[in-house]
Amino acid sequence: MNTELKEALDSLETKLKGATTQETKTLLEGFKESFDAELKAKELAFETKSKEDKEAAEIEIKGLKELQEVQQKHLDSLDIKLKANKGAKTVTTSAITDLITKNIKEIALVTKTNSVELEVKDMTLGNALTGDQPRDYNFDVVKRPLQMANIDDLATSVAISGGTYTYVRSTLTSGAVADQVEGSDKAQLEYNYTMVDSSTNYVSGFSVYSKKMRNNLPFLESTLSMDLRNDYLRGENATFAPILAAGSTPSTQIITNKNKVEMLIGELSDLAGKDFFATDIVIRPESWYEIMITEKSTGAGYGLPGIVTFEGGNLRINGVLVRMATWLAANKYYVGDFSRFRKPVTEGFTFAVSEDDSDNFRKNNITARVEAQVTVTVEQPDAIHYGDFTAV
Repeated sequence: MNTELKEALDSLETKLKGATTQETKTLLEGFKESFDAELKAKELAFETKSKEDKEAAEIEIKGLKELQEVQQKHLDSLDIKLKANKGAKTVTTSAITDLITKNIKEIALVTKTNSVELEVKDMTLGNALTGDQPRDYNFDVVKRPLQMANIDDLATSVAISGGTYTYVRSTLTSGAVADQVEGSDKAQLEYNYTMVDSSTNYVSGFSVYSKKMRNNLPFLESTLSMDLRNDYLRGENATFAPILAAGSTPSTQIITNKNKVEMLIGELSDLAGKDFFATDIVIRPESWYEIMITEKSTGAGYGLPGIVTFEGGNLRINGVLVRMATWLAANKYYVGDFSRFRKPVTEGFTFAVSEDDSDNFRKNNITARVEAQVTVTVEQPDAIHYGDFTAV
């Protein structure tokens, strides 16, 4: 039987070369009909056999039926796959002929318990590739942006040797210099002096990663140092923002019938009336952009007043730089002379890496940390105004 099947398959192989999809379908159906006819003939001949030959014939017919069942399954599978390939004009030798040629021995030995699966398919990444496809790497790691303005940008750093920074604030409590009336006492002035203490504290954070991660990711340590520096500044802003707010003078501006530009100019005027010249204006980004689309008048189109300038990406009001700060609460702003806004530094910013932290040695871990022992203090509260664009 195996010999007969091999000869039939050899013949089928020859006919399939260069055949179209429809021709292949016809050949497959013919192969099935021929096989079925042979089985039918053997079944009819079974009745005419002698009693002695029936036992061997019965075994042969049973094997043919099992083979018919399995072969039908595989031929149906080939038929379905060929129907799906509607775009091809011919089924190439590599598709069907090679498939049969390479598996001729297996096909010849097919039984109910010994099957073989033949599959015709186009190569795709999903069915033809084992493992990952080649890729290009960009080790310029995408990081979060720095905040637009940091409190560190506004403060003047002061290096100190200990943990407390003390400065003296004077207050005129009585008297005033005046014209002396002849024969009378000169004017007497009295001052109070307040010793103001500001204690530094650590602003810090750390990250732990494995030595294997460091070795396998060449970009890790350089990127991590920048990320930690970035987040350190965010931590400073979050820590120092309440100190700056508490140390500044609340605004007394009235917002009625005023836009943001007019309110900020009003703050500049108030400071000048106290003999302070503002060095910085700090507002939220949304307020910054709202100023950029200030109308000349209602319905007259956009147009910044002459006192407001925008050059080189910098917005200025009366020559004072307007900074954007995302650490500010919504609608809040600062206008002030920040020359007496100090940042005492006991220990400056450091980035350090250690393999000896905690159980790093046993776990092959590495600790990276950022920290500084610092604080901020508003030495002259009258010089910085803290306002709200929505407050009446």
